[in-house]
Order: sequence, then structure tokens, then C-alpha cells
Amino acid sequence: MSTAPDSQDGRDGRDGHVYEVRFKGRRNEYFSWSAPSPLSLNQAVIVDTERGQDLGRISAVGEIAEKKCTRCGNCSGGPTDPGASRRHIVRPATTEDVATAEGLRQDEDGVRSAAREKVREHSLPMKVTDAEWQWDRKKLTLYFTAEQRVDFRALVRDLASRFHTRIELRQIGARDEARRLTGVGRCGREYCSASWLPELKPVNLSVAKAQHLSLNPAQISGPCGRLLCCLHYEHDFYVESRKRFPKEGKILRTAAGEEKVLSVDIFRDRVTLRSDAGTTRTIELSLLNAEVQAGGGPVAVAPPPPPPPQPEPAPPRPAPQRRPGPPATPVVNQAPANPQQGP
Repeated sequence: MSTAPDSQDGRDGRDGHVYEVRFKGRRNEYFSWSAPSPLSLNQAVIVDTERGQDLGRISAVGEIAEKKCTRCGNCSGGPTDPGASRRHIVRPATTEDVATAEGLRQDEDGVRSAAREKVREHSLPMKVTDAEWQWDRKKLTLYFTAEQRVDFRALVRDLASRFHTRIELRQIGARDEARRLTGVGRCGREYCSASWLPELKPVNLSVAKAQHLSLNPAQISGPCGRLLCCLHYEHDFYVESRKRFPKEGKILRTAAGEEKVLSVDIFRDRVTLRSDAGTTRTIELSLLNAEVQAGGGPVAVAPPPPPPPQPEPAPPRPAPQRRPGPPATPVVNQAPANPQQGP
């Protein structure tokens, strides 16, 4: 590592050189190293943690580590907490330290199986994904996935009595689970999230729509069940390329009259049009621009469709007429048969 000025070699005025240290599952944190001897990439080091010490490997040095730490903003001493001090790298790890860490990695499969047995005993709706020992065995972190909030206080007590250490249960999502467990994707390569992708960005259906991909979840989803991370890789290219083309569905005034844009081909610079007569043609983008300029420019907005015909109001129904019946018999008031005589 060259001895460049402090602004170029990642030296922080409070804590010394800044290094990015990677732990199991591509978990990255940032630490300072004040000793004059530099550290190299992939070198194993012992670092200070919240409770004890842990072993990791250097994954970024110098100005790159400084920029990534500033962009992260989650660690102590970052832009969100400029007055705090970063945790320190204690020393480079020895061969015995690395052997101890490798033994802990081999023991973590058994720890995960034991934790799953405890979960079944407590009938908790959660799935234990991974286990991670701290190098000094003062903390055991268990990663799990769950569809809802889980009350695991009784489980933590059982695990603490089983392993005699501090237990931390950390809930993660489906994409973080795939990142920790890794695997082989449909492209035949290791998951991008587990091999080189520095951070997991959210992916939504608008990214797939912009690239005219099939919206079938089985074709655009990864093994984690979420949309593929690689959909983001060419998204900016598609967005910028489509700015040169007219929008699909727009009506243009060309040499053949008014034509509607059916589709665009950003790789061959071609546009497919359809005229009012129903004929279609494919034309180069440069020729189309010349025709549009010669024809007076595009029609800004497609004419709205004519309103649907309104049904004629029904004529008023005539009032029902009563049918004539027999004439009514007049009623005559008759005197009583035996009228009482007055005095």
C-alpha cells in the first residue's frame, strides 16, 4: 500500500486508515487501523465488536473503503454520526486464529439443526436460515425468516441455556436469505447477491415493463421468489435508448399520411407503423425522423375516440285506461217499514 496523502489513502483524522472488513454472509463493516503498517486485501484481522472480538477479512482499502463507508452511513463515525469514533482493528489474525474461526464455521451446521429442533418444540412460525458464531464465542447470531412477527423470548432462553452464550435472533428477508446461503442461478453462475453485488436494491415490475419482458413471475423471479436482481443491470440503457424513439401508440404525420407507432426496436433502430388503411411497415429511425419533419411534425396527441352513441330515450308510456263496466244502480233512501208515529 503506497504512502499517499491522507486524503488519498483513506486516512480519517479521528481514527486513522479506514478498512472495510467482510464477515460471513457478505456482511460488511468499517473499522479503523492506526498502526503505521498497512493491511492488505483478504487479510484476516481481529476487530472490536459491541461485545467482544470477531474475525473478518479485509475487503476494501484506501480511498475506496472511505467512500463506501461514507455512502453507507450506518456505521459509527459515518455521516449520520460524525462525532463518534469507529471501532478499531485490534491486530492481524494469526494462523491459530484462522483455524479457530474455521472450526466455528464447521460447528454452525449443527447449531442450526439444534435451533430448528427448538423452534419445532415451541411451535413457532419461523424458519432458521443460518447460524454465525462470533470468533470469541461470546455471541451466537441466528438468522431466520418469518411471515409475521414472532414472540421468541422463550426460545432465546432455551438456546442460551443450551449454548451458554449470548443469543441474538435476527429476522431477514427472502433475498437476504439467498445471499447468505448462496447457490447457482438460471444463468449457471453463483448468485450475484452472494458473489459480487454490494447492496440489494428493490426491484419492481416497472423495470421489467420498461424492457418489454414477460410478466410471468416464473420467468422473471429468482430462486428466492423475488424479482431477479439482474433486471436492474440494463434498465438505464433501455430508458435512455427509448428517449430517441416515439412512444408506442402515438400517431405521426409521415409521407404516407397519419400512421400509428406499433412497436420500436432499440437495437436495430427501427420503428413499426400502421396506417389508417391497416397496412404496416417497418422503417429506420433516421428515415422516419426525416419523413416526420417533411410532413409537418408529429401529431402531439392521438385524437380521442368518438363517444359511444347514446340510446334514444324511450317514449313515455300512456296511462292505463279503465275498461267500461255496467252502469251503477242509484241508491234510494227508503223509509222504515213501521215508522213510529209521533204524538
